[in-house]
Amino acid sequence: MLDEDFLKQLEAADIKRAKAYANDLERGLKIVRTYPQGVTIFGSARLPQDNKYCKKARELGQLLAQNGHAVITGGGPGIMEAANQGAFEYGGKSIGLNITLRHEQFPNPYLTDMLNFKYFFARKVMLAMSAKVYVMFPGGFGTLDELSEITVLMQEGKMPKMPVFLFGKSFWRQLDKFFEAKMLPLGLISKNDLKIFKLTDDVAEIVKAANKIGHPPIKTNYYDGFSSAEDEEFGLSDEEKIIK
Repeated sequence: MLDEDFLKQLEAADIKRAKAYANDLERGLKIVRTYPQGVTIFGSARLPQDNKYCKKARELGQLLAQNGHAVITGGGPGIMEAANQGAFEYGGKSIGLNITLRHEQFPNPYLTDMLNFKYFFARKVMLAMSAKVYVMFPGGFGTLDELSEITVLMQEGKMPKMPVFLFGKSFWRQLDKFFEAKMLPLGLISKNDLKIFKLTDDVAEIVKAANKIGHPPIKTNYYDGFSSAEDEEFGLSDEEKIIK
């Protein structure tokens, strides 16, 4: 059996850790309420600003700002900086939800609002909750992680279904083919799952999707009152959903 003193030490460490998690989430939720839900743009921090995808991200950021949509990114360099710059230069809302990393991640200079996170999961929650449209530019493992996170939450009815664009058909096409050729035949996903996202090379298509959704008032959120498929299946009350 484990020593009681050792168990108490574990409990104290877990409580401390849980409070740190909660602090990241609480701070994030507060700042999300200070601007209307916009468009979250994901992508590599490693691409230089003269890369064709960075140029398109900057163009997208500007068009979104012109149409009154907040631009939300991870706040770092690369694709994130390009999208923020486009919005910033037009005078729009340019949000950066940053995280401290060993390499390459530092706040870019084109942010009107910025919050720094300690934990990846808290940052991902805020990048999801702050948006009504999601755009995945080419990126590495981090971008794939964020893509998987959002698509599985929509797949399982854990978040509202909103437009998800994979920008750069030539970059994403092989992944899309992998889903269709390898995962679909084995029943690992369904045909409807492949409709969660759309490949595009057209920034105007993304802006059009955001315009169609419109501009929710500040302090409101599409998550407010949202019931997951599981909540409906098991008939959970509003109080039970909050506790859950």
